[in-house]
Amino acid sequence: MSRTVTVRARVAAGIVSAGLAVSAGVYAAPLALAQDTTAGTVVDYSPLPHHLWIPGTADARQITYWSVGSDGQPALSTGAMFVPEGPAPEGGWPVIAWAHGTSGLADECAPSRIGPGLPERDYPYLGRWLDEGYAIVATDYVGLGTPGVMPYLDGKVEAHSVVDSVKAARDIDPSLSNRWAVVGQSQGGGAAITTARYATEFGGPDLDYRGAVGTGVPANIELTLLPLGPGVPPVALPAGITSYVFYILAGLRAAHPEIALDTYLTPTGAHYVDLAERLCVGDLQEAAKGVVIGDLFSRPLSEIPNYHGLLVDYMGVPTSGYDRPFFIGQGITDTDVPAPSALSLVAQLTANGEPVTFRMYDADHSGTLIESQADAIPFVAGLFD
Repeated sequence: MSRTVTVRARVAAGIVSAGLAVSAGVYAAPLALAQDTTAGTVVDYSPLPHHLWIPGTADARQITYWSVGSDGQPALSTGAMFVPEGPAPEGGWPVIAWAHGTSGLADECAPSRIGPGLPERDYPYLGRWLDEGYAIVATDYVGLGTPGVMPYLDGKVEAHSVVDSVKAARDIDPSLSNRWAVVGQSQGGGAAITTARYATEFGGPDLDYRGAVGTGVPANIELTLLPLGPGVPPVALPAGITSYVFYILAGLRAAHPEIALDTYLTPTGAHYVDLAERLCVGDLQEAAKGVVIGDLFSRPLSEIPNYHGLLVDYMGVPTSGYDRPFFIGQGITDTDVPAPSALSLVAQLTANGEPVTFRMYDADHSGTLIESQADAIPFVAGLFD
């Protein structure tokens, strides 16, 4: 048997590789027949195409590594790593783990394949971190570019993907320090803050986790999903918001097949949730124009057993248990993740005595990421002092 498996071909043959039931896709990577599936174990790495390099990069690799899926079982993730120019400082390059925002669920939407979803925003932003002397490790998240569907906004899966990408990158390049922090925006903002809660636990003694930065954090979003059902809401929302709902439903369906989500959907709903698995964010937003979310459902989602508890476990941002300082930035005019989302989270965190620093910006969703650099960069520098 060849050591290189092509998932699409194997699925057609009904074959299961490395103990994983894989779904059709375009993923291909070498898998040893007796592959060690320990989280953080490197499966493969190769040079990242130069047109995907962050400005200021001296070397960049695409990586494939083992992490953990929604079911707690080994799952593959891809990502990229970027090393700054110049000699590494004593102790190695400190690491920024970058958690990216919404790009889509289809394999071809993975940033390590096509670059960030908003390159005009994200490349200069990430370049600032390289200029500050950090190596960058950027996970795609489990299921994005690898078998299965990415469980969109599943915070614990994203946290595993982030932590395990740092483990894998350090095995590939010994110039990387074990000292690291996580930074993320939007979907990645939620991933970064959830990672902050679990980083020490998931990383173990080999990593020295220092703290986190999250901007545009989608917190308490699960509460907005509680009333969804036939005719609720009854009007078309902005296409961006509607597309996020499609992605959430697709991720929830993949992560929790036991709820039989399709039985709660109309044919229209099933069409758009299926579409969410195939389209990257820009195309899905275009398809979502004029769609009324209430038309997606044949019965209320509240009929799902323990629906609220399921959502909180799946996508709730933790409100306690943090062991390192973290920073949250929120834009006043953000319509993708409105300010009450972050404000409600920060109120809960503050009430619980968690080590959060919060800043508001007169900016929209993307503008907050840019404006926050003036505060986030010195905040992170302080974590490494």
